[in-house]
Amino acid sequence: MTESERSVYEMVGGDATFRQLVDAFYRRVEADEVLRPLFPENLEEGKYWQYLFLAQFFGGPAQYIAERGHPRLRMRHAPFIIDQEGRDHWFAHMCAAIDEVGIQEPARSIMRDYFERGATFMINTESGTNNLMQWQNRSKD
Repeated sequence: MTESERSVYEMVGGDATFRQLVDAFYRRVEADEVLRPLFPENLEEGKYWQYLFLAQFFGGPAQYIAERGHPRLRMRHAPFIIDQEGRDHWFAHMCAAIDEVGIQEPARSIMRDYFERGATFMINTESGTNNLMQWQNRSKD
């Protein structure tokens, strides 16, 4: 099997690497004053779903879809106010997690490209708005 025939999931070492990636990412989120308010107090459930989604998206087992159905990422993130600043923080933390885990080329570039596009796709408000207040008001509805 050539490198181009292997999935990113296989290239990076499978489940263990994706678990490490999610843990490294969430450690950064916990310390981020822009992103932390958007996440629930207990991060474990989100970590689990992100790990399953990423493993599946990059060629691993289809466990996410078996447990949760279609990802519908934009819909699942709609309740949260995501602006350019939040997107930039999220993307920077994911890139730092990729580096921390030691993901090598070509998987590194493939993953960074996906995360850059995906993070931008999640933007649902203009920068400069009071995002925390909007999020709090939305969560009361």
